[in-house]
Amino acid sequence: MINKMKRDFKNGEVKIGSFVTCESPDMVEIMALGGFDFIIIDNEHGCLSVESTKNLVRAAEYRGITPIVRVTENQETMILRALDVGAHGVQVPQVNTVADAEYAVRSSKYAPVGNRGIALTRAAEYGGISAFDHFENANQETMIVIHCENIEGFNNLEEIIKNPYIDVVFLGPFDMSQSLGIPGQFEDPKIKEISKEIIRMTKEAGKAAGIFVKTAEQAKVKADEGFQYIALEMFDTFVLEACRKEIAIAKGIDKK
Repeated sequence: MINKMKRDFKNGEVKIGSFVTCESPDMVEIMALGGFDFIIIDNEHGCLSVESTKNLVRAAEYRGITPIVRVTENQETMILRALDVGAHGVQVPQVNTVADAEYAVRSSKYAPVGNRGIALTRAAEYGGISAFDHFENANQETMIVIHCENIEGFNNLEEIIKNPYIDVVFLGPFDMSQSLGIPGQFEDPKIKEISKEIIRMTKEAGKAAGIFVKTAEQAKVKADEGFQYIALEMFDTFVLEACRKEIAIAKGIDKK
C-alpha cells in the first residue's frame, strides 16, 4: 500500500471526500469516476458489516480513490478489523484526551509503535508478501484521523497532536456545536474561533486539518481557510438531491 494522500498533505494539497453509509461498491466507483479524492466508509453511523466494508475498500482501491474507515468507536478490535480488510486509514471518533489518542495509535500500528494484532489478512495480500514488509509498510502508510468534536477534545488538542503518528485532526461541527449548547449553529462565533484554532494548531504540529461541509461552496471556503481534508456531505444525500432536482424539473415543479 502506498498512501499518496499522506504525502500530498505534507505538500499542502487539499483533498475532497465524502461519507458512504450504504453497501454499494458501484457507488464508490461512481465517486471515484466523479473526481472525489477519498471516501470515508462510515461504520459509526452506517449499518455496514466487515464484509461490506471490505468490498467498499476493494472498489476504492480498484478505482484509485483512498479508502478511510470511520470506526464505531475508539476500540482496538474495530480498528483492527477496518485495517485488516485493507483500509488505508482509520477515522476515530471522540478522541478527547492524550490517552485516547495514544490508544488509537497503539491499536493502528504494529510494534514497536503499537500493538495491532498480527494476522496476514487482505491488508497483507493474504500472506503473499513478507510479514515484516507488511508491518513496516502498514506502520508507515496507515493514516490516523482523529475527531475533535467536543469542547473537552478541543481543550486538550494542543497536547493530543504532539503524538507524531496522528495525521489529521477532523473537526466535527455537528457534535461540537452540540457540545457548546448551540446545536446546528455552525456559523456561531464560537465555532468559527475553534475552527481557526484547529487550523493554527495543526499547521504548527505539521498535521492536516479536516472538516465536514454541506456544500461545494462551503468546501471552497474551508479550503481557503486552511482545511485540507474536507468531507463534502454524505454521498447518499448527493444522490437524493440529484433525484429531487431532476424529478422537480421533469414534473414542472422547478420553473428555473
